[in-house]
Amino acid sequence: MFKKGTKLYSILTGSCPKCHEESMFKNKNPYILSEALSMHEHCSNCKTKYKIEPSFFYGSMYVSYPVGIAFATAAFVISFFVFKASIHVVFISIIATLIVFMPVILRLSRNIWINFFMSYDKSFAKK
Repeated sequence: MFKKGTKLYSILTGSCPKCHEESMFKNKNPYILSEALSMHEHCSNCKTKYKIEPSFFYGSMYVSYPVGIAFATAAFVISFFVFKASIHVVFISIIATLIVFMPVILRLSRNIWINFFMSYDKSFAKK
């Protein structure tokens, strides 16, 4: 399920969607906010260009909404059902979760978006 060659591998690791050999992002740490969305122009292994067209990653904004909803729902379920928190605490936990995980949500959305348009090609993988 989570091995090289699957879209899930590329999405969760942020690796090149064609060869799965290199990270698409210049810095692997999403919490360095000045570099959170800095991406390489192309993969150094397979030469895949990440920005297929100008403003390509604007489409990832459409993906970030359901990803954010998934994180908010998880925060709600954990705080309300597991910790039996009041509705005010639940609301604060949802807001805090979305703020803390914002860089992760942004990167995850970009990874999902590019994987809609590119697929793994075994011929580009390193031997």
